[in-house]
Amino acid sequence: MVDKEQILQWLQAFTTEIEKNKEYLTELDAVIGDADHGINMDRGFKKAIAQLPNVTEQDIGNILKTVSMTLISSIGGASGPLYGTFFLRASTVVAGKSELTAQDLLEMLQAGLDGVLQRGKAQLGDKTMVDVLSPAVVAFGQAVGTNKVILPAMQQAIAAAQEGLQNTIPMLAKKGRASYLGERSMGHQDPGATSSYLMLKSLLETLENKTQ
Repeated sequence: MVDKEQILQWLQAFTTEIEKNKEYLTELDAVIGDADHGINMDRGFKKAIAQLPNVTEQDIGNILKTVSMTLISSIGGASGPLYGTFFLRASTVVAGKSELTAQDLLEMLQAGLDGVLQRGKAQLGDKTMVDVLSPAVVAFGQAVGTNKVILPAMQQAIAAAQEGLQNTIPMLAKKGRASYLGERSMGHQDPGATSSYLMLKSLLETLENKTQ
């Protein structure tokens, strides 16, 4: 099971990871985007974390919804709506819950991915965050279906996410600002896919910390 405390720890860990990688994300975005991904994500998630003390007594759904609303209102560009939608959709399927089973976590991640797909209109192979989220959710779902154990399932998801992230490098961007560059977008790692990888990696590390 994943409890509410771990969800809060995950959100804090991801915010810390974004802060540590702020310049790196911005450098990636400078090549194929607006050079503001790291800056925007850092600002938005710090604001979201600042809101969490107000909702720590509430259920996981409300916690994720609070994050969503803060991100949508405070992150510019595409990142705010996309990450905001991810957490909003995720919040709806875990509403009222204070603990999550492996199946709950799968449904939460799948709902978040579905929201990103619908909002961003991107598909696998378009050089976006979908190229990390989609293979990770598929791998997690396959592992959960096999063993029902969250930690090894998440480890498999991260392996798939890492491969998906590397796969964005040679891709031709088909969505967002990067798509304007045409073939010049090839050979560069996608910043949104990178931050999505950091989000999932932070979740794995939070789960691993509980077992130590």
